[in-house]
Amino acid sequence: MALFPSVDWFDEVRNVFNADDRYRGAGGGYCNCVAGFRIAEKVFVLTFDGFECSAAAEGDDGTLDDVDFYLEMPAEAWRDMVANIAANDGADLHHTLNTLDLDREDGLATSKHGDQVREDLFFRYNQTLQFFFDASALVETEFP
Repeated sequence: MALFPSVDWFDEVRNVFNADDRYRGAGGGYCNCVAGFRIAEKVFVLTFDGFECSAAAEGDDGTLDDVDFYLEMPAEAWRDMVANIAANDGADLHHTLNTLDLDREDGLATSKHGDQVREDLFFRYNQTLQFFFDASALVETEFP
């Protein structure tokens, strides 16, 4: 069982995503970005190359300077999303990254430098990122 959030959890999801065609490439297509995720006090970085997620790493605030964009929500919102995905074998309409983005006045994606071109990569690759998180339905997850 993998603890969310942790590099181990992201690696387990990455392994499922890369191995299962219903997540990897299917509809999400080619993705080439470095995405950051701020979850509570932690920062995680995922690297997507082509049709797979090639790396997951823990970072810090400074790491966010180097990502294309990062997603930040309160820890409870991340937990609700991951728990919803597990319960429904994928996010319901209220827990997709797209809906969570639309529900926030300033959106979900940002960059440290306010670079709109880099932030727009979130929208370009949103479906692949959703497939990545949907793959977590196959990972036994525990929460702190």
